Amino acid sequence: MMEVPQHVAIILDGNGRWAKRHGMPRNFGHTKGAKNVETICREAWNLGIKYLTVYAFSTENWSRPKDEVEALMKLLRSYMKNCIKTAEKNHMRVRVIGDRSMLAEDIQESICELEEFSKDQDGLNFQIAINYGSRDEMLRGMKRMLTDYKQGGFSLEELDEQRFERYLDTSGIPAPDLLIRTSGEQRLSNYLLWQLAYSELYFTPVHWPDFTKEELVKAIEDYNSRDRRFGGVKEG
Repeated sequence: MMEVPQHVAIILDGNGRWAKRHGMPRNFGHTKGAKNVETICREAWNLGIKYLTVYAFSTENWSRPKDEVEALMKLLRSYMKNCIKTAEKNHMRVRVIGDRSMLAEDIQESICELEEFSKDQDGLNFQIAINYGSRDEMLRGMKRMLTDYKQGGFSLEELDEQRFERYLDTSGIPAPDLLIRTSGEQRLSNYLLWQLAYSELYFTPVHWPDFTKEELVKAIEDYNSRDRRFGGVKEG
């Protein structure tokens, strides 16, 4: 029987390359990729995955051409609004990780509305990384932690990994069992660096818009073939 990972994280890569291959503008690829997110959310839940975290927009993505960034923000606005319907239909709890203070005020409001609306859903826990960078996340977390420390919130002796994790954007969310990156690149790109410490990594040449249920199953099958060890001790 295939063991299904509890938490899968995905780097959604290759939207622009997919569009170029099909003779379309890059923005069309991003639109196609956004639609595929809903499909994979549904398929992930049907397979038994409880948590799905996707890398939608990184802190480094602001350096892309201005028109592409504007198009991505427009797409994000539309997606946040549509996601309320999707969350209700599929019983998803949606949370956004990343520094949302850099986003336009209306997008921040849409995020808050979506999180509040979906907070009691009992289906897939869906995390969207927007304006997210792992180094930025850890620095923001350490600043909050140091503030609490200075205010007498805890002693140095009480500082351990579990306490530090409370200050990360993913507080309360289990670490990913499996990371998938599409489109052939084989790097983490500043994504969930703390959380991925013991995760299995799976890289596929398939561009994100072409990533299907069958491709997700392939990744899970590969995950099952691994001889997972933690601290030198075989899992299970």
